[in-house]
Amino acid sequence: MPVFLNSADPGFARAFEDLLGSKRETSVEVGDTVAGIIADVRARGDAALIELTEKFDHLTLTPETLRFSQDEIEDAYAAIPEKVRAALELAHRRITAHHEKQRPADTSYTDEIGVTLGARWTAIEAVGLYVPGGLASYPSSVLMNAVPARVAGVERLAMVVPTPRGEVNPAILAAAKIAGVTEIYRVGGAQAVAALAYGTETIEPVYKIVGPGNAYVATAKRQVFGTVGIDMIAGPSEVLIIADETANPAWVAADLLAQAEHGAGAQSVLVTTSQDLADAATREVERQLAILRAPENARAGWEEFGAVIVVASLDEAVDIANRFASEHVELALDAPQEVLEKIRNAGAIFVGHHTPEAIGDYLGGSNHVLPTAHSARFASGLGVLDFVKRTSILQCSPASLAELADATVTLAETESLEAHGRSVSIRLNHP
Repeated sequence: MPVFLNSADPGFARAFEDLLGSKRETSVEVGDTVAGIIADVRARGDAALIELTEKFDHLTLTPETLRFSQDEIEDAYAAIPEKVRAALELAHRRITAHHEKQRPADTSYTDEIGVTLGARWTAIEAVGLYVPGGLASYPSSVLMNAVPARVAGVERLAMVVPTPRGEVNPAILAAAKIAGVTEIYRVGGAQAVAALAYGTETIEPVYKIVGPGNAYVATAKRQVFGTVGIDMIAGPSEVLIIADETANPAWVAADLLAQAEHGAGAQSVLVTTSQDLADAATREVERQLAILRAPENARAGWEEFGAVIVVASLDEAVDIANRFASEHVELALDAPQEVLEKIRNAGAIFVGHHTPEAIGDYLGGSNHVLPTAHSARFASGLGVLDFVKRTSILQCSPASLAELADATVTLAETESLEAHGRSVSIRLNHP
């Protein structure tokens, strides 16, 4: 059953800490297995990749069929319904327009002693995109990962997607085509991550890997980090809804269930100042579960990890939201702006009664790849900045070098780095 809490109860603080600390992921010890897979791919390249794909995905490949052909991508694009194609293209336009506003600008200035300082932004040259596969996969995630990379100026984007028994959702390939991704490989799991990180005869290595996956994929990303960059280790999805008496309980319930249906540990939390709303939304959840065509995931998510918290004020709700640091926060309020300004820890905030989180999943334009498991305390959602690097630029004139030399040499000698200091003083002695 969902957890029901009231901040006025004597045991609330302890119960809320228990809720915060609840583990929503199945602990799978796969480190040794993943390490073996990575070592095998590094040692045997395509041969290991092909064997592991046959073992795990029951699909026989050759080096020539590892990569989807351009004809296969075009056929998939043509095969999806026109309505789906139009929705993907609309999403692509909106996501692109939003992310284009995230491009950072180069900077340069000269300070009062004549030192020129600045920074230049350059795109990562090659990025690998991991896309979960099979028929229950998400073309929207292809757009959310690929678009900011393209906007940033990434030249090469290599996508991997498992195709168990050869099956792939054609909308995945169509979304890739729309986003301008043409290098797509039909491999998945830890072996695909290894191939992206270290390369094989067919797959050239990349510099960063992004995209969600199962425990094997997440562990592989952890193990190759350092050789390549990674975006984040994604956990189960979550939403926290702050609502008052102005909220529509049916709408609130629908949003709670929309998150719960992700399954796999997804969590839906309602924080409200109104006991009447809490009761009505809870009844609505049950009513709507009864009319869903496939309620299994939503019911499991709600009953295992759902929570309803009644608080005395919106300030208490804000405090809970900031401590929870949720991936998604909805403000189901008539006057959300004051509350919005007080929330520090959230992956994304959806403001007002008419902004369901699902709009952000697909067509809003903001990115749906967001920090989970309370990591919004220190992390941000995926964006253009994840695909660029900042290089500092520094230039001294003879006069400015002379002005900084004495203090530089002093600090170098303090750290017993004589050669450091000499690299400065030699320029003063021998101009």
